[in-house]
Amino acid sequence: MPFLLLILSVFAAALPMLGFLTAVWWLDRYEREPPALVFGVFVWGAVGAVILALIGSGVLTIPVHLVAPKAGAIVGPVFIAPLAEEPAKALILLLLLRSRHFDGITDGFVYGAAAGLGFGMTENFLYFTGPAIAGNAGGWLGLVMLRTFFSAVMHAMATSLVGAALGWAKFRGGATVTMAGAIGLAAAMAMHATWNGLITLDPVVVAGGSLAALDILLLAAEFVLVFVVFQGCVLVESLGIRRQLLDEAQRGTLAASTATTLSSWTQRSFGRWTPAEVDQADYTRLAMTLAMRKNQAALLTRRGEDAPLANEIQGLRDAMAASWPRRHQE
Repeated sequence: MPFLLLILSVFAAALPMLGFLTAVWWLDRYEREPPALVFGVFVWGAVGAVILALIGSGVLTIPVHLVAPKAGAIVGPVFIAPLAEEPAKALILLLLLRSRHFDGITDGFVYGAAAGLGFGMTENFLYFTGPAIAGNAGGWLGLVMLRTFFSAVMHAMATSLVGAALGWAKFRGGATVTMAGAIGLAAAMAMHATWNGLITLDPVVVAGGSLAALDILLLAAEFVLVFVVFQGCVLVESLGIRRQLLDEAQRGTLAASTATTLSSWTQRSFGRWTPAEVDQADYTRLAMTLAMRKNQAALLTRRGEDAPLANEIQGLRDAMAASWPRRHQE
């Protein structure tokens, strides 16, 4: 039984997180991130962030053991874990800020969730091994359910807040990036500390499961809130894409009907709307990138720094015109 549970632990830790990762990637409907890059961030969360978090936790635990060793059972999960784990997960987001694929808030949500899900996968496996080695099938199953649908999701949501904050600030200046990143990280730590805190304190204060139940309700509410905000950001992104593509229609880059089709995820995703000789997927990618670069240039213009994107924007226009000339669209 222990060996079987250990094998099942691998699948129970990995498969749900990979499924969640795919769902998050798919929900970013208008300009999906490169799958290889998203998976790379996931791997960072599963390996690099876990190693850094273990080192950070070890360092932060030393003074606690020296000053108040009996408090470690509460201080560890409530304070040390958020302080060590959230920066470790979020570090990859700072490195990604220079990437041309990290375009805004929705991308931040995706990359942050990917790092959190990777971390949750490894952490889940480590927790699953305890009841697996003991041969406690009932305890193993309960732990799998709790950590898969709550603890790991908490990790994804917490780091997605950091990513969204950095994505919002990326084209608004260095000081704004620092402030937004700090606020996002503080929110992630608060979410993490609340989840760990209520679960940890429930048996200490003999709450009879009431604090744990409250914790689950709070996390469910936070999930709904984060999901709604994410979808709101996707909607705002789609409106920005529509505005920029209609502007391109006026410039002559593409027809107004094509701009309308491209602005609707359902219209551009189902059926053929380009001639057979036009690579529809590539043309869509060019159009989405053009719209995103124009939105970014608008933000940079306020800082007088739009020049770096001007050549790329013109290059995208030329590529679209070569792929499907407007005169053939009308």
